[in-house]
Amino acid sequence: MFMGEYNHSIDAKGRLIVPAKFREALGDEFVVTKGLDGCLFVYANDEWKCIEDKFKSIPLTTKDARQFSRYFFASAAVCEIDKQGRILLPSNLRQHADLVKEVVLVGVLSRIEIWSKERWNDECSFDDMDEIAEHMAELGLGI
Repeated sequence: MFMGEYNHSIDAKGRLIVPAKFREALGDEFVVTKGLDGCLFVYANDEWKCIEDKFKSIPLTTKDARQFSRYFFASAAVCEIDKQGRILLPSNLRQHADLVKEVVLVGVLSRIEIWSKERWNDECSFDDMDEIAEHMAELGLGI
């Protein structure tokens, strides 16, 4: 399980340091793809395999499933951690998430999200948590 929030920078070549706690759980190689809300999703290989299996069971006759599959899998890239604990993010993924300099890596259960710091601060202000908590309780996820 991934959790925590870490602030880092991307260098001019598109390399990003992955926090040590995340590296331990990810292993040397993992998958990065377009996420939702303008961030990137990072999955360990075993979790990625589970996602692949779920998508394989969805009928191709469902247009939304085809569209989401294209969005999610076409942009996916295998990344490796170098000796300095960095990954090289492909330019198309950096552009999607507007990653230029300051980034935030966030552990969210089975995945890591990579956000531009500006977008993280704008999108995830958590001002409406009381209302969201009520909706989560309706889903059976009250705390």
